Amino acid sequence: MLISEIVKVPQMAESLTEGTLKTWSKKEGDHVEQDEEVAIIETDKIDVTVNAPKAGTIKKLLANEEDTVEVGQDLFELEPGEGESTPPGRGTCQAPGGGEEAKATPQQEEQPKKPDESKEDIKAKEEPKKEVKETAPPKEEKPAPKKEDKPAPKPAAAGKRGETRIKMSRMRLRIAERLKQSQNAAASLTTFNEIDMSSLMEFRSKYKDAILKEHGIKLGFMSAFAKACTLALKDFPVANASIEGDEIVYRDYVDMSIAVATPKGLVTPVVRNCDDMGMIQIEKEIAELGKKARDGKLGLEDMAGGTFTISNGGVFGSMYGTPIINLPQAAVLGMHAIKERPVAINGKVEIRPIMIIALTYDHRLLDGREAVQFLVRVRDYLEDPRRMLLFAPESSEGAKA
Repeated sequence: MLISEIVKVPQMAESLTEGTLKTWSKKEGDHVEQDEEVAIIETDKIDVTVNAPKAGTIKKLLANEEDTVEVGQDLFELEPGEGESTPPGRGTCQAPGGGEEAKATPQQEEQPKKPDESKEDIKAKEEPKKEVKETAPPKEEKPAPKKEDKPAPKPAAAGKRGETRIKMSRMRLRIAERLKQSQNAAASLTTFNEIDMSSLMEFRSKYKDAILKEHGIKLGFMSAFAKACTLALKDFPVANASIEGDEIVYRDYVDMSIAVATPKGLVTPVVRNCDDMGMIQIEKEIAELGKKARDGKLGLEDMAGGTFTISNGGVFGSMYGTPIINLPQAAVLGMHAIKERPVAINGKVEIRPIMIIALTYDHRLLDGREAVQFLVRVRDYLEDPRRMLLFAPESSEGAKA
């Protein structure tokens, strides 16, 4: 017979030493295959899946759900070997006890006797009840329940004012900590502008079907915004920089953080070397990272780093908003909903699809002039997408001329 082994909490990342045991995917007595999911540990940044190192049977769970577990801590006992799961209530401790099953039948035989005795008890109980009814005055007992019936609706109404307390997840706590840290550390300021989306919408409408057919990807607006921002960041590198101690770190690459809403909170997976990609490549990366985020499959490597962030509140209907900086980055671009508005075009009023965009920036790094010009540059690229073709990544330095 193979000896059982203890499976420990795995190493998650250098910066993560503990987590919360969120879910047991298996229970004691279950059979698992090699690499099959056994538990999920929630950390500050991602959910870590604990898999079975080999096929076997779960002998014992050594931690409870919602427990804080540390790296290297004993998690569960696994007995290696092939086989089927043991049904609940018929584990190895009870299986050899054939006598226990035999003892169960006499208990079942005793059970019908108990109802007979209970009937006699019921009859005996009914008799004193009759005596109580005869001795107790009915007039005094009847008004009492009537008084209780009147205030009954009041507690029912009060029940609608109940409260539910749920422990914050580690990810939500971490998000709250980082947002407050950003608010306290950065000298945040927000500037706004508006984009006439007519040309970009026409561009997307014209090519989306061909791109879907050829590349299997839906062309959205996010890739165009990401491309416009990468070109603008080449023109205003300070918006792609960060503060480290008493130094400003400038980067000649763009790792674009894309904010994605998930059931557990907002995450910002990173499209790396975004400045070297075309719109179709960017769209593919965003779609892949978005799916991983919604499925809870993001790894730490997917979210580490990032030099600039784009957040799209417009998908939820937001008209205006001031996004918060994702430290240690210098700025974040906020997209909003597209709404038809009357605008003046060549001295005439026309209805155009307009989007309000916002740039929240760290005033310690960017002056107002640079921030406004950066946002205007992004607007110009998006109002005439053909401009973006004039500045390929290799020649983007020419945009400064």
